[in-house]
Amino acid sequence: MRAQMQAQREADRARKAYERATALAEKERKRLYVESRMAEVEAQNAALEEDVTRLEGILAATLEIDDYLDFEDLKEEPEIPVFQPGALAVEAPLPEAETVPPLSWSQKLVPGAKTKHEERVAAAARAWDDAKAEHAENEARRLEELAKAEAAHAATAARMSAEASERNSEIDTFRADFEAAKPDAMVEYFSLVLDASRYPEAFPRAHRLAYVPESKQLVVEYELPTLSVVPDVKTYRYVKARDAVDHSDRPLGQRRSLYAGAVAQIALRTLHELFEADRGNLIETIVFNGYVHTIAPATGQAVTPHLVSVRTSRDRFLELDLAGVEPLACLRGLNASVSANPAELAPVRPILEFNMVDRRFVEESDVLSTLDQRPNLMDLTPGEFESLITNLFERMGLDTRLTQASRDGGVDCVAWDPRPIFGGKVVIQAKRYKNTVGVSAVRDLFGTLQNEGASKGILITTSGFGKSSFEFADGKPIELLSGANLLYLLAEHADIEAKIEVPDDWVDPEVDAAATAEPAVPQPNPAPGTIAPETGTPVGSDAPEG
Repeated sequence: MRAQMQAQREADRARKAYERATALAEKERKRLYVESRMAEVEAQNAALEEDVTRLEGILAATLEIDDYLDFEDLKEEPEIPVFQPGALAVEAPLPEAETVPPLSWSQKLVPGAKTKHEERVAAAARAWDDAKAEHAENEARRLEELAKAEAAHAATAARMSAEASERNSEIDTFRADFEAAKPDAMVEYFSLVLDASRYPEAFPRAHRLAYVPESKQLVVEYELPTLSVVPDVKTYRYVKARDAVDHSDRPLGQRRSLYAGAVAQIALRTLHELFEADRGNLIETIVFNGYVHTIAPATGQAVTPHLVSVRTSRDRFLELDLAGVEPLACLRGLNASVSANPAELAPVRPILEFNMVDRRFVEESDVLSTLDQRPNLMDLTPGEFESLITNLFERMGLDTRLTQASRDGGVDCVAWDPRPIFGGKVVIQAKRYKNTVGVSAVRDLFGTLQNEGASKGILITTSGFGKSSFEFADGKPIELLSGANLLYLLAEHADIEAKIEVPDDWVDPEVDAAATAEPAVPQPNPAPGTIAPETGTPVGSDAPEG
């Protein structure tokens, strides 16, 4: 009986110990579960902070990176595999000859033993000869297969080397075309520069580039991210009582501010990367147009509004200390057009429409120039050229009322834009030039604009402008249109497919050349249907006036 009671007490103690251990284990399990949920929330909050930090550091992230693209890095050395002959490299061992032991003294006494022994010796010799012959055949076959394998490997190596050499030769040609400022090579090089720029994964990577050789101007059409890249959650919080994760919304004003800052940083970052990659100073000015591709909430239709547009020269941009600027203020200092509310897709008008410089508009000529029936603007009489320009702007909605003879064979006229608020008096000047239009012509237009009390001035040329002209026009109600722009406008608004081919004996009007303090840069005659020569020599450069 006493033993039974003792056993029961031991059982009770064991059961209670198990219950305590189970309770402690459950408590520890719950504690660890709560810790794991809180760790998850901390990770989510850390990810939010990292996203915001990346948005705020878009510009800073590129300042320590050299964006120059070394052509030698584009080349490749062929990775020719090591020749591995395998079993073909191993000579099979020569089989051993059968050894027939000599007859013993007692074996020699056996009748016929000597004859049988001699037969065995002869058979062994024949077998040995056959084995050696077979081995020789096998070895010859092996050596033949080895030679074939070596030849195949050598042929593969030669082919790979030739292909690599051809690709490297193409890169050398690419380099030469780029250093000669040929438009296609310029566009390809700077596209590679932008492709190499690393942004957060959610950012789009689309961009288009065009190069205007007569103005040494690069035009960039760049897709911007939408507001969705800014986290709409400010912070996450674990609620233990409900075993749930709650979040607080990021204030809309903060999201808008972060987004506007990101848009401004992308614009400045792109300008920085392009100018830094241009060690040969082939670009004088860059036009950056940033747009978004999204769905308009009001209509549900796809839209592509531009949110920022800026044109700046190399000299002016490189004066900036990008590590210390406030991006939006910096863009405004560059006289950029910046959306008043990017988050609401409030659009801005691009400083220069990309299609107006897209080379596809100015290079569509027949293979044989004799088949190209488009009118050459340089062959028109002054009166015909004046009528053409007047007709163009009438088609674009302007009321051209007064036209006077220009002293330089071009067109000087005053027109009216009938639109309310945005309209008004417009002074238009068009110059048929072979050389880059000097900045003095832009100054003259600005003076005429002020004298006429006009709201806007437009200067069109069959050639191009240099950086001094763009710098002077910056921030003023002046629009400068090059030959490529003129061809585009004629095709788009007047249904006139024209071309610009400068005759060999063409001489720009001396009256204007004498008034231009900066030297004009001669431009070679373009190929039929083009306005920009691809001679490889950079053209279109303005020097500051004294």
